[in-house]
Amino acid sequence: MSLITLTTDFGFSDPYVGAMKGVIASITPEARILDLCHGVAPFDLLDGAYTLAQAYSYFPADTIHVVVVDPGVGTPRRPILARAGNHYFIAPDNGVLSLVYDREESVTVRHMTATHYFLPQVAETFHGRDIFAPAAAWLAKGVESDNFGDEIKDFIRFTLPKPRKDADGVHGIVLKTDRFGNLITNLRREDLPELKAPAELQLTVGNATVTALRSDYEEPAAGRLFALWGSAGYLEVSAHKASAARLAGAERGAEVVVKA
Repeated sequence: MSLITLTTDFGFSDPYVGAMKGVIASITPEARILDLCHGVAPFDLLDGAYTLAQAYSYFPADTIHVVVVDPGVGTPRRPILARAGNHYFIAPDNGVLSLVYDREESVTVRHMTATHYFLPQVAETFHGRDIFAPAAAWLAKGVESDNFGDEIKDFIRFTLPKPRKDADGVHGIVLKTDRFGNLITNLRREDLPELKAPAELQLTVGNATVTALRSDYEEPAAGRLFALWGSAGYLEVSAHKASAARLAGAERGAEVVVKA
C-alpha cells in the first residue's frame, strides 16, 4: 500500500492540510497518509529542511514525502519530484530538500510539467492542494516518475553553516529551538570527537556558560543548563523542565563556542 507523508508550515487551525488529504483520497483512496509535521515555522525553509531530514529515513522505502514550505508560491519557482535514495519527494524547488540532497548519494530531480496530473484549476496561492497533493496521489497510484516531467540539474540547494575551529575553540550556531526550548546546534560528534558524556566542558551561548555534558535530560537542579548529544546527532543545550533558549537568552542563529 502506498504511503504519503505531509510536511508543511500550515499548522492545524486552518483547513489547508485537510484539503490536501481530500485531494489525495479522491484520486487514490487506498493510499495511507501520515502527518510528518505541520509545525514548521512559517516560511522557514531551513526549519522545513531540518524537520524533514530528521524523519524521512525512518519511513519505508518508496514512501512519497510531500513538503509544502513555500513562501514563493505563485512565482516562477518550479514544482519538483525528486527521487533521493529510496524515497520520493514532491516539493517546490526552493531549497527545502537541501538536507535530503546532502544525505543521499543518488538524487534525481524532475521539473513537474505534466499538468494533467494537477487539479484542473490551479490557484496561484495553494499549490499544495492543486499541484503537490494530486501529483503525489498519481505517483502513489503507480504513475512512473518520468511521466511527470524532464530531469533537471540546476535545482536549488543550500548548505548548512559549517562549524569552524580556531584558537578560542570550536564555533557553531544554533540551528533550531524546539518546542521544549532546547537549543539544537550544528555541532556534531565528529566536530568534537573527544567530548563524551558525562564530562565537563566550557560552552558559551547567548548570555550563558554551560559546564556539564550529560547523557539524558534528567537534571536534579531545575533550570540548570547542560549539554547533551541529541537524537539527531547534534549537540543540544537543554534545561531540566525549563526552556534553555529563555535561560540563555539565545535563539536560532546564535553563536555557540565550545572551548578547545
